[in-house]
Order: sequence, then structure tokens, then C-alpha cells
Amino acid sequence: MAQMNMVQAINDALRLEMRRDERVVVLGEDVGKVGGVFRVTAGLFDEFGDDRVIDTPLSEGGIIGTAIGMALYGLLPVPEIQFSDFIFPAYDQIVSELAKFRYRSGGEYTTNMVIRTPVGGGIRGGHYHSQHPEAHFIHVAGLKVVCPSNPYDAKGLLLASLRDPDPVLFFEPKRVYRAAKGDVPEGDYTVPLGTATVAREGNDVTVVAYGAMLYEALDAAQKAADQGVDCEVIDLRTLWPVDIDTILESVKKTGRFVVVHEAPRTGGFGGELVTLVAEKAFFHLEAPPRRVTGFDTPFPYSLEMEYLPLSHRILPAVIETASA
Repeated sequence: MAQMNMVQAINDALRLEMRRDERVVVLGEDVGKVGGVFRVTAGLFDEFGDDRVIDTPLSEGGIIGTAIGMALYGLLPVPEIQFSDFIFPAYDQIVSELAKFRYRSGGEYTTNMVIRTPVGGGIRGGHYHSQHPEAHFIHVAGLKVVCPSNPYDAKGLLLASLRDPDPVLFFEPKRVYRAAKGDVPEGDYTVPLGTATVAREGNDVTVVAYGAMLYEALDAAQKAADQGVDCEVIDLRTLWPVDIDTILESVKKTGRFVVVHEAPRTGGFGGELVTLVAEKAFFHLEAPPRRVTGFDTPFPYSLEMEYLPLSHRILPAVIETASA
């Protein structure tokens, strides 16, 4: 085991898989000699050279289109979009091409690739560097969506994503890139896609979160415990396909459900989770489900910590749900 932060864990996963599989190619803006804006790809250029770690022009559509072509010809590309906010120029390539190839070819052609991109607020990035766009991609059939919260999961989930036959969007919560640290095996291991984990056991309220918001949910759960409310906190890890069984098992125990995410409320992934719980565990619910989310506004510069659904906003929702 080694103590790593999330940046180091992701870098370790990329390095390990590039050594193991010569098909793996990393490409994106400044991923080469610079090592990426957050230094996630640092050192890969020196070890693997410019034919496997490729600096690209500033063209997200071009980056993803090129990566799709690579995948169709048997390579395993890992394109990086420097900030998730910049992914939308490539949205047509992802939705109309990447997500469709396996289906449209009857399984003859697969596009095995992982799109890595930092997501979320908390670094004073404002509305062009702080978005959390998971709902745009969860809605698209043919894509898998992952968002780890800690270094151990980040490495294991990335290795699992690289070995998955379907295209994966790998969202990296930049607020905890270096803040989240933990023991990470130095060798090879995977965390299976589609599996959530119970980060804190409890009996009164189920709280579901992912990425950087997991830590806010855990903090709110600790504060709720001081008021006599025992929260069970679930880290989704894979957003789609979602591990609904783990959520339902918890809700059937607690009878109450709160979901937390950074993205705006309307049309957010939280609404889908509430619907799934209502459909499959309605008679176990003892109170209406609650969502604690970002607001239906652009991400602000000056009110960043008011926009984010931090612990001080989660706690009242938990207490009110427990007392309903």
C-alpha cells in the first residue's frame, strides 16, 4: 500500500495500464510535456513518448473524434477534456457517434475508450470551470458514467473502465484531487463498475452522494448524529449503470431518502434516483424523498460556497426528513 491523493492514484492507473496494454493512448490539451493542467498525466510523456501521449490542438470535437477513430481501429484511447465545461463542443461526437457504434453495428464494432475530465466547483473557477454535467450523459444510451470520491476507488474504477467494452465518461472531482488521500495498492486491482458502497452505516435516513459531495454528506451525517439522527451514507461511485439494489436495501431499512449532487436541481440525476426509489420502494417510504442540489443558475463566482450543496444545506434536509 502507498498513501496517494486522487491525482497520484489516477496517474498510477494510467501508467500501469499503459505498461500492460500497448493499445492505450493518452491524448488531450497539454497532457504531454506539461502533464495536464492538474498534472494528472505528469511523467507519462517521458516514459511512453509522443506516439502514446499526444498533445492536441484546442479542439474538443477534434480530440473526441480522433479518439473514436483510434478506438475503431483497435487502439484504446484515453482522451482528456481539460475541464468538463469544455466537453460540449464534442457532445455531438459523443452522443451521435461514440455511444451508437456498438448498437448500430450489431456488436461488430466497439468503441472501447475512457473520456477523463475534471468536474465540479470549489476551486473558484466560476461558471466556465465548475460545472457538473453528468445528467447530460446519463441520459444517453450506450455510455457509462463514473465519478469516484477517493484515491482507492479512482484507481480501481479507472482500471475497470479501461477494460470495459463500452465507452466510459470518467468524471474526476477536482475539489478533492489533492484533498482526498488514502491507502492505494501499488499493483493491479479493479473496482467493478455499477457497484455503490456504504460509506457510513445508519438506521434513520439514507443519504446518497458522489464525488466531492460525499464528504459534505458525511459531515452532515456526523452533525445529524449529534442531534440524534443516524444517517446511512451511500457513495454511488458509478452513476450509470446505477447500483439501485444497494440504495433500495438502505431505503427499506431507513424509510427515508435524501440525494445530494452539485449539478442544478431541475433535470438533475437526483430526480431520476428519487423516481427509482419511489417506483421500487414506495411502500417503505415514511417521508417524501428530498434533493439537496445546486441551483438552477449558472455557477457563480462570488457565491460559490452558497451554490454548492455543502454540509450546512444537507443537514436541515436530513433533520426535516427524519422528523417528517
